[in-house]
Amino acid sequence: MKSSVFLFPLLLCLGGVAAAAPPADPPAATAALHGDAARPAEGAHWVRSELYFGVGREDGESSRVQTDSISQAQWRAFLDGEVTPRFPDGLTVFDAYGQWLFRGAAGPERLRTKVLVVLHEDTPQRRNDIEAIRLAWKQATGHQSVLWARQAVDVSF
Repeated sequence: MKSSVFLFPLLLCLGGVAAAAPPADPPAATAALHGDAARPAEGAHWVRSELYFGVGREDGESSRVQTDSISQAQWRAFLDGEVTPRFPDGLTVFDAYGQWLFRGAAGPERLRTKVLVVLHEDTPQRRNDIEAIRLAWKQATGHQSVLWARQAVDVSF
């Protein structure tokens, strides 16, 4: 009994020392963010899809491929009506310049371009969504094609 009387104050002192000790170093910061239930911290089987939309000749003149330039308002309406409903979690659009040599042409077609970048799971539904966007653009503008480039990516949110 006598030893427990002395042991109790000793434990209190040790506890006070431990409480007064500086906290351990915080975990090292990383560039990775932690996900939520809808967006896991890391995604497997994801792809980066890039779609290239011609929106007008660089020089503003009409061409044999495309006769009308697409205004910013028309592009925004297409994005809001066709793309955003299919990929509401996010996307990126770049203004770009593109060119290609049309078969038999003397010189390249030079076009102002919108590049749409979407990171998404590689599923049949998402591939169908991309195809629906391409088809909608061709129907709305009369263009013959929308280039689709895709590659596997590792993502972290």
